[in-house]
Amino acid sequence: MNRPDPADSASGPAAASTAGPATDEDGWLALHRDTVKVTGVWVFVLALGGAVPTTYGIGSGTSYGVALAWVVPAVVLVVAAAVIADYVRWRHSRFRVTPTRMELHKGMVFTTKRSLARERIRTVDLSADPVQRVFGLVKVSIGTGEQVEAGGAGQSPQTLVLDSVARGEGEWLRALLLDRAPVAADGTESGVRVLARWDPVWLRFAPLSFWTFALAGVAVGGLFQVLNWFGRESLPVDVTRDVVEEIGATQTLLLFAGVFVLVGVVATLAFSLEAWWAYRLEREPGGTLRVRRGLLTTRSVSIEEQRVRGVEIVEPLGVRSAGAARVDVVTTGLRADPKSEASTLLPAAPMTVAASVAAAVAGIRPGGRLRRHPATARTRRLRWALAADAVLAAVVAWLAVASPVRDFWAIVLTVLAAGCAVALVVLAGDAYGSLGHDLDGDFLVARKGSVRRATVYLQRQGIIGWRVSQSVFQRRAGLMTLTATTAAGARRYSVIDADEHEVLEFGAEAVPGLLDPFLVHERPIVDHPEQAAFREP
Repeated sequence: MNRPDPADSASGPAAASTAGPATDEDGWLALHRDTVKVTGVWVFVLALGGAVPTTYGIGSGTSYGVALAWVVPAVVLVVAAAVIADYVRWRHSRFRVTPTRMELHKGMVFTTKRSLARERIRTVDLSADPVQRVFGLVKVSIGTGEQVEAGGAGQSPQTLVLDSVARGEGEWLRALLLDRAPVAADGTESGVRVLARWDPVWLRFAPLSFWTFALAGVAVGGLFQVLNWFGRESLPVDVTRDVVEEIGATQTLLLFAGVFVLVGVVATLAFSLEAWWAYRLEREPGGTLRVRRGLLTTRSVSIEEQRVRGVEIVEPLGVRSAGAARVDVVTTGLRADPKSEASTLLPAAPMTVAASVAAAVAGIRPGGRLRRHPATARTRRLRWALAADAVLAAVVAWLAVASPVRDFWAIVLTVLAAGCAVALVVLAGDAYGSLGHDLDGDFLVARKGSVRRATVYLQRQGIIGWRVSQSVFQRRAGLMTLTATTAAGARRYSVIDADEHEVLEFGAEAVPGLLDPFLVHERPIVDHPEQAAFREP
């Protein structure tokens, strides 16, 4: 199928911006040839990153002239091989759009031919890394909405990836395959409603997460690795010794802790800025949500609203303390990998913004009161916290009596252990306070967690099964966990540590008829035969 005349969908500059590549007599289109240049640039940058420490290592033992004589040809050879291989890939990659199918053929020795029925296409996502943006290219991922398992190998087998095409061509393909209106001359699309926009003030929530410490640890590890490359692995020890002699051990510890946190804050701010700059959540005509974001690497994710089964309001402890939350969508066709941000509709933002986005997407009313769980659920959490505290107390006793650690570090570790013991008890109480469940119209609501509190609003009609579980400890406390299974999102959403009788009635009410074959009803009372109560089988 040849590309439609631009005059049929737009005119003037807009038409020029959406022009597709030239087609052959059978309607096959080629990827953009600048993709070979993109590959060359990336391989050169990576090769250069390895060449610098290699040159230093070889030059330290011989001379830098000899090192360059080996490293420079090696870099040229690696870049040339990568460019040639990518040229072959580009030369033997073709795609076309027919009235009924989207087809992709690639490969020279081992040829791969894949096609998708256009009626099954649900997502057309665009992304561009910094080098692709310089050349005006985007990578287009075309999928059917097939779910990818958590921890899977990335792209679904039902996803066609065009790497890469001109940005205008990518927008044209998206409009064609999703039957969307073309982009106007001013860059806007008719009928598009913006549900949320990026606010730089939201960056203040980014450091309030575990990633602040994780990224700081990565930075420290990277520093040690670089020093090892250059044979200066003893430098941190020497600097630490000098600082201790200058200002004292306690001040040095506080100084290094402050620097560690500062590095983590800067890194987290940088990552958040790159990931969510220019963020927009849009609702397009025809029932599609589109998330656009990115500073260096731009991303555009499409979510068909017919496949949305609810939303999840996530409140990590630090973010929650600042009155903020993020919103994830519960839908089929997106990765269920917790590390993936494909399902995030809204980054960490004020709770009022999160509530408005959740209401606009799913039509829910966040913030309602939920049914409380039995007090035995709190006792259970406190018991586990106290058991962990007993272990910490044993560690502290060992540090005080038999540890070979110096007195200063023994005191530091003792203070940390005591702080952890108190924190565990506080978190246990907070975890119980977070528990709750209820029915809100067409949605099942379940909340749990303390370090990561999450409230899911799951469409009752999207629940396809129940899983009932009860450990030995739960049975003694009269508690039970009821898990709703669905084809969307994480696929399993649980009401944990609820009353064993009440939660079964709750499940039967949420999805009438689904639990009935597994419940035993008491024999009706003679005076009131219409009354029946659920009990555990």
